[in-house]
Amino acid sequence: MRKLAYAALLALVAGTAHAQPAPRNTLVVLREIDADNYDPPRSTARSAGESLYMMSDTLVSLDWDMKTVRPGLAERWDVSEDGRLYTFHLRRDVTFCDGKPFTARDVVYTINRWLDPATRSPVRWRAGPVKEVRAKDDYTVEYELTEPYGELLYQLSLFFASIVDQATVEKLGANFGVQGFNGTGPFCWVSWTPRQELVLQRHPNYRWGPPIYRNPSPQVERVIWRVVPESQTRLAALQTGQADATQYIPNVAINQLRNVPTVRMSTQENYFWDYFLGFKVDKPVVSDPAIRRAINQAVNRSAIVQAVWFGSAQPATSYLNPNTAGYDAEAAKLVPGYDPDAARRTLDEAGWRMGPDNVRVKDGQRASFLTYAINTQTSRQYLEAIQADLRRIGIEMRIQLWDATVGWGKLATQEFDAFTMSYPYVTATDAFSLYFDSRNRPTPNRMNWNDPATDEALTQAKVALDPAARAAAIARAQRIVAENNVWLPLAREQIWVAASQRTEGVRAHGIYGVALYKGLDIRLTR
Repeated sequence: MRKLAYAALLALVAGTAHAQPAPRNTLVVLREIDADNYDPPRSTARSAGESLYMMSDTLVSLDWDMKTVRPGLAERWDVSEDGRLYTFHLRRDVTFCDGKPFTARDVVYTINRWLDPATRSPVRWRAGPVKEVRAKDDYTVEYELTEPYGELLYQLSLFFASIVDQATVEKLGANFGVQGFNGTGPFCWVSWTPRQELVLQRHPNYRWGPPIYRNPSPQVERVIWRVVPESQTRLAALQTGQADATQYIPNVAINQLRNVPTVRMSTQENYFWDYFLGFKVDKPVVSDPAIRRAINQAVNRSAIVQAVWFGSAQPATSYLNPNTAGYDAEAAKLVPGYDPDAARRTLDEAGWRMGPDNVRVKDGQRASFLTYAINTQTSRQYLEAIQADLRRIGIEMRIQLWDATVGWGKLATQEFDAFTMSYPYVTATDAFSLYFDSRNRPTPNRMNWNDPATDEALTQAKVALDPAARAAAIARAQRIVAENNVWLPLAREQIWVAASQRTEGVRAHGIYGVALYKGLDIRLTR
């Protein structure tokens, strides 16, 4: 199957060998889908973030290890002993794309706009428990909290916290990030044709890139973010010189592309993007801990990763990537491994007996539950594999797939018993605060997980000043959730970026699923 699929890709490449090459000194990046808008606090789409990181900057940046916070627009910062006041000392050489000098007032405006309920930011909570953000002078910002928030610097590295120009926002109103943009990033907005392409031009003054790059300034003149939904067409464009880079590579082609001399591949070991099956713990059938444990024991994650991701992902044997800041190895041991015989014993001991249709029954209730998911090729494949594994132990999983245009709304309802999701995160506290805080019901806490001990542990992980205390608190949260089998951790996606032969300096980063980040070291040889 892999050979046939790859042969088809090569045939398509051969058929497009005379296509128009990419423009000189213009980086053409291909992606699968477009964003809904390019206003930092109003979109959670990865496709928005990958362009916003190029058009704007954040106060701090994140190193390749996904743990170390580095300078950004703030060249340094101080934190008060009580953890409630962060003082950011800003660079003095920064300008927006229109030439306007960047000052502390821009930071204050940006954060207040992010927090303003009128902005309707779905990620407002990431800014922390803000008391006040104020400009002490033109190059000093005081970011005061009502209580300590150990995640603040990590959150301020995400594109939601990108600094924007007040005058441009007020001029464009609701069309900011739709008809125009003005940031301090290495590239400036030229034009956007939705569902086709976003064109950016080099910021001529830019020389303040994060210290993780060799070059503080961009090395190419233009960047075109082009939307190409078909995976075969993306690969053909890359190999024929019509395009320069993409992270949207079909899983079937990754291993073969690593051996193609005209394509350069880059990956990132510290990439945090996971797939899981979550259970509504207050729904019939999946409310039984034995059912949830048996499901974890019955699903062959390794086989699914090979069949669906062709080995370009790793089986998720824990709730978090071991490289994540705050990961607890003891919690990982509580996640059951693949053992279908143990799954059958778990169900037998809990009183679930095999029925005449080979679906187990207990107290008149069939072991059947309904799963909702967004309709993608990957989700269809792994759900069918899970369904088959569960059928072998006497559990029936029914599947309802939804188009993304309506699916997110459906996933906010109580109509289903389980759901599948994939998501990025930066730390253990970031991930668990998103999904397991009872205040986040019904979404993104779609499991309806409502546990005071978990809430207390998450609170302590956020507010504790002592790093050891924070680590112990988030470890407690992980152990509680793992012991209760609230999820079936499924797969840990790897990130790969394919680059053309004329492209040098492409290195996968991975922040919030974004591969190229600032892209400052990328250059074109012809």
